[in-house]
Amino acid sequence: MAKHPAVGEQAPDFELEGTEGRFRLSEHRGERVVLLFYPGDNTPVCTKQFCSYRDRPDDLAGLGAAVVGISAQGLDSHRDFIEKNHLNVALLADEDGKVAGAYGAHGRLGTKRAVVIVDEDGIVRHRHDHLLGLDFQSVDELKAALEALPSPAAT
Repeated sequence: MAKHPAVGEQAPDFELEGTEGRFRLSEHRGERVVLLFYPGDNTPVCTKQFCSYRDRPDDLAGLGAAVVGISAQGLDSHRDFIEKNHLNVALLADEDGKVAGAYGAHGRLGTKRAVVIVDEDGIVRHRHDHLLGLDFQSVDELKAALEALPSPAAT
């Protein structure tokens, strides 16, 4: 089965409630967006992943992209996760798994770990699907993926 959307395809638009308010992908046209799909708040690997971003705030801010985490937990769980770990990434509540499903990041056990980078025009330019979900992309790997993207067209 093909992964959806593939690199070079239009990213499906979506709107979700998040810890920093409502997030709609199409409202971020003109900037790059990093979608971090992850299995769950307060789980060992997810905690390690988001704390690694917290521990490098300048590098994370220097990515030149909006970065959001997406999982099936609700806003109360997300807020608790952020507060408990002093996280610096907005988290979006995909409680029915529809957004993860539209991005090929939903399996039998829920949201799978995946990174999808959407460019300024709403096109998927990078995706990394973690087979087991026991690892994650570091800030350096996210930076390398963003730097490998074509430069935005001059307007």
